[in-house]
Amino acid sequence: MSEMEVDMGGGRGDGGTKTEKDPNWIPNKIKKRVCTTFVEDSFSNGQLCQCGGGRDSHATVTLNDYFSSAIVSHWDSAQHSCEVPTDAFGEVEFTGASKRHSYFMRLSWETPPATAYFILTNQWGLPRPNLVLSVVGGVGRSKVKTWVREVLRQGLVRAAQSTGAWILSGGLREGVGRCLGEAVRDHATAASSDSLTKVVAIGIAPWGLVQLREQLVNPEGSFPAEYYVSNTSRDSCCLDNNYQAFLLVDDGSVGRIGGEAGFRARLENYISHQRTGKGGSGSMDIPVLCILVSGEPYMLERLDISLKNCIPWLVLAGSGGLADLVSDILENVSAAPILPAVGAEGEGEVTTKTNLRERVAERVVKHFPSEPDVDKLVDKLLNIHQSKDLISIYHGEQEGPDDFDTVLLKALVRASKQRLSVDASPNTEELKLAVTWNRVDIARSELFTGDIQWKNEDLESFMTDALVNDKPQFVRLFTENGLNVMDYLTYRRLEELYRSISDSSVAYTLLQRCLAERQGLASIGTTRPAADSLNHSGGPAKGLTMYEVSQLLEDLLGDVCEPFYRDSLGLQGITSRRKTMKKLTRVLQEEDGYRAHRCPFPWASLFIWAVLQNRSEMAVYFWEMTTESVLSALSACKLLRELCKLESETETKLSLKELAQRFEILAHDVFSKCYQNSESRSFVLLKKKSAMWRGATCLKMAMEADARHFFSHDGVQTLLSQIWWGDMDRSTETWKLVLTLFIPPLCYTSLISFREVEEVEEGKPEETPKGKEMDWLYAETVFSFSDMKRIQAKSEELSPMRSTPRGPPARPPPPKRPFVLSRWRQFWYAPVTAFLGNVLMYFLFLLLFAYVLLVDFKPPPPSVPSPMELLLYFWVLTIVCEEIRATFFIGNITFRQRIRQYTQDLWHKCDLIAITLFLIGLCCRMFESSFWFGRAALCLDYMVFTLRLIHIFAIHKQLGPKIIIVGKMMKDVFFFLFFLAVWMMAYGVANQGLIYSFDPSADRILRRVFYRPYLHIFGQIPVEEMDSGFQWDVTCTTNATEISESMEPCRDTRHNWLVVILLVVYLLVTNILLINLLIAMFSYTFTKVQERSDTYWKFQRFNVIAEYHSRPCLAPPFIIISHFHLFVKRNIRKVPSEKIHQFAMELKEKANNRLVTWESIQKENFLSAEGKKHRGSEAERLKRMSVKVDGVLKQTAEIKDVDRRLRALESEMEFCSATLLWMAEALSQSGVLKAAKPPPTRKVSPSSLES
Repeated sequence: MSEMEVDMGGGRGDGGTKTEKDPNWIPNKIKKRVCTTFVEDSFSNGQLCQCGGGRDSHATVTLNDYFSSAIVSHWDSAQHSCEVPTDAFGEVEFTGASKRHSYFMRLSWETPPATAYFILTNQWGLPRPNLVLSVVGGVGRSKVKTWVREVLRQGLVRAAQSTGAWILSGGLREGVGRCLGEAVRDHATAASSDSLTKVVAIGIAPWGLVQLREQLVNPEGSFPAEYYVSNTSRDSCCLDNNYQAFLLVDDGSVGRIGGEAGFRARLENYISHQRTGKGGSGSMDIPVLCILVSGEPYMLERLDISLKNCIPWLVLAGSGGLADLVSDILENVSAAPILPAVGAEGEGEVTTKTNLRERVAERVVKHFPSEPDVDKLVDKLLNIHQSKDLISIYHGEQEGPDDFDTVLLKALVRASKQRLSVDASPNTEELKLAVTWNRVDIARSELFTGDIQWKNEDLESFMTDALVNDKPQFVRLFTENGLNVMDYLTYRRLEELYRSISDSSVAYTLLQRCLAERQGLASIGTTRPAADSLNHSGGPAKGLTMYEVSQLLEDLLGDVCEPFYRDSLGLQGITSRRKTMKKLTRVLQEEDGYRAHRCPFPWASLFIWAVLQNRSEMAVYFWEMTTESVLSALSACKLLRELCKLESETETKLSLKELAQRFEILAHDVFSKCYQNSESRSFVLLKKKSAMWRGATCLKMAMEADARHFFSHDGVQTLLSQIWWGDMDRSTETWKLVLTLFIPPLCYTSLISFREVEEVEEGKPEETPKGKEMDWLYAETVFSFSDMKRIQAKSEELSPMRSTPRGPPARPPPPKRPFVLSRWRQFWYAPVTAFLGNVLMYFLFLLLFAYVLLVDFKPPPPSVPSPMELLLYFWVLTIVCEEIRATFFIGNITFRQRIRQYTQDLWHKCDLIAITLFLIGLCCRMFESSFWFGRAALCLDYMVFTLRLIHIFAIHKQLGPKIIIVGKMMKDVFFFLFFLAVWMMAYGVANQGLIYSFDPSADRILRRVFYRPYLHIFGQIPVEEMDSGFQWDVTCTTNATEISESMEPCRDTRHNWLVVILLVVYLLVTNILLINLLIAMFSYTFTKVQERSDTYWKFQRFNVIAEYHSRPCLAPPFIIISHFHLFVKRNIRKVPSEKIHQFAMELKEKANNRLVTWESIQKENFLSAEGKKHRGSEAERLKRMSVKVDGVLKQTAEIKDVDRRLRALESEMEFCSATLLWMAEALSQSGVLKAAKPPPTRKVSPSSLES
């Protein structure tokens, strides 16, 4: 096929444009047939050839080659016609009937089927089928039975839509072909516009039989050809506008039927050997099923050819014609017993065959009494009888069209049994078809009823197919019926899944980038590309390993968690890139290595894989199956929003945003369920480190994922508020805290209320039941790190007898702190205390800075910086020290991650600018030559430091939302300034040029072009200068030399009227139009943001709380004392920090398992409630009602059928009764038999008398 693609120059992506731009390859490859020998038709008086064409259209007659015409008695297409380039191809527009264009092509019956299939799938872009339904028969103008129409409309077309099938038919507006077209049209009208599977109908008809075919002829191709049919209400041999494509098979004849049969059979046989799936990557060949509807005797040849190619057939019994004959022979003649004659064995076999032939001949005469050549038909039927296992009979009048797709499945499975090996199972073949068609309802009702015991290994290949082809319902079905995901998902299979990612997705591009980086690094310093030549010539995707997946997740998730899959590759703890590549090369060269190992968290791995591909339904199912549902949903939200930033397609970006929002809502709702059940456990859930998500926490992941809706939950805000207040009462007034800051001993009084800490009495833990040993973790609310230490101490006290393997206890409980020390820590370690202290000291810092700039800032020499100025420098030094400590000495992430994390925050950038400006001003201030520049830098720096107050007051409940609104409005201001700058420049340049004819001074030009028009907006208009009607008392000159020497030029009054008009227009546009535009933009932004400003504020509040939670209790400049204390505590005394893990806590295995189980229970309760709500919706009620109505209608139809049969049986009984009475009367009158007793009398029932 690749050679064909090169020759034709076509491809899947550019087939249509290639045809329009360069259609010359089509006549070179596709041919038509032209009759070359005139074979006289004896019924036309020598005017027509047996091909159907006239005498004048044949070259042999035109050249007077009568001898060659006379010696031929029967016309044959292969001998008497030749191939020439086709002259009809392109697109056809059905004028007045349909706006949609269809593809068409005239081609010879000897055209290779591979070429035709390539044109259908690549050139015309039809999707590859999962099934081909070829409808044969029903030609001509004979009336199609009503039940056949219903089978075609409700059964065949619906089955084609549900299975992704092609429907092959004649494509003409007559018989069954017209019914199929109307059914396809009705389906397209009823189906939703976003339906993923469309019905593809392809017409294959003889070219010489198509009416008005001359409208399609154009040697250069038609794009489109206008095809007009005057009367479409009656049957005709015109093309049907409801078909997507037409293959018009040319055998050189005109008006003859059956010329396409051989080509159609070869095309069906070729398709049956192609693979399903995109690019032929499916797990099975495309199943082809021929359906016989009615039919004429000449179609037996077509039936025989297909059966020899092992193509199964489905015969619609009762549709008339050939279908009734075939079903009658297969059901009645084959089923009837045939007794051999008495004699030799060989004679018996001959007699059996003779009896079968006679009975078949009887049936042929019965169904086709006027057929002249009965023996030929009998021979064909006997050949067909030998392949009866490939033929299925469907009684549409009895079975109905509702389960037609199940009939198709069983027909294909029955035929496939003939090709199965001894070890193969028909159930497996049936499941393969159901998976290929994505018909989970068939699989559930036919295969997974409990009667078949499926093994785990039987379902693994189907599971992979369902995952790759995005069939989540089958994934759910397999896991519910015996598939163990732990055994299924190894790293080898996970790599195969990542290699199957679509090349059009962003994840595929990122994986290829990571693969290219690894292969480039691995080849440096080595003699061969050791990193995998691995998958040799399999293409770029074949080289993907778990290392690329790990790199991709690290790029998308950032620093929120540790890298994935590093432990499985043996790369944990290796930071050097060179050592990593060296170790990875050895790991990848191993035969099995890590690939044979099972994934420790299979559901989470599949969940990540589905999220990266934006498969919403499958991702939601995997989320339902995985543990730690809140964190998993937030992680998916983070991944999807990072992918959305990299996506360029608008529709894909929108779907990524919608799926991310959906997972954020799921996280919010599940956490809400947890919070309603237990506040304390839900708080632990937010701060717990997850092993499955590599040390991430819900709070950190929600922050990185920009999950504002999740942060707005009352439970999250309650936790943040309690952390903010620490051990103090949340109702404490601010003035009490400020007073205690200045008078610290007040913390020991009752001025400030503290939460009571219940101390465990000695001996009480021993009385605690063993089953509730870990309930201490959930019995107390965790708001501060002192709480965490207290709970940990309690849990250690609960098991005093627990010892290490050597015998002694693990460690004694920590000693109890004195009241003075504990109360002191409770006050100063609260984040709100650090915040208030920093706010007060920051105001003092700004006052000191302003005092130094305005009063005590003297230039050198001989003056040196004053004590106040030196205090300012020391103060800034302590601020810089705190920035360094907060950036580089908190947490255990790498230096690169710290820098990236610091630069991502807007206020950190503001701090960096402020510190940089201060250092520049400080350096320049020390030298006389640069003193004024340093002073200017410090003045600007003061503005930056003052703006830092905005971030400080973001924690305030009233100011915080307003600050967010102001930030959003700043974007509107920049848009307004753009329009204003354009209009100001236009007016300023024109105004300056009209008032002053010559003025080279750059200073005056800038002032009058930009600054003065800007002041006009606020009413400062120099009328004396701009209007000549006013006196302008300024010394000026018109001398160019003096003007060049910076003297004021005189104004030019010749165009003063135009200056006044421009001023009026300028003020009208700026003060009325642009200003009101700005007001409208502000109003819109305020209205839009005000609704969600509270949500934004709650989200940003987390940053402030986290920042001050990690800060020392003292504020600059006294913070230097805290820094010294921390240095001694960490580096000399080696005391571990209680705040090294911000908002994070690690649980022991038992406690973690209990919490995960509790969260899973809450998730199940949530899903159960959502399912109940969904089932109670109006749409679901209507759907259930529709199913019940369909069931009632089906039962009614069955009752009607039983009633019809009973009536027929009653009539037969009446006939038999009358016959017996007549026989008895005749015998009694003849006197042949003499009865010993009188004849019986008929007993009449009372009911009959009453009637």
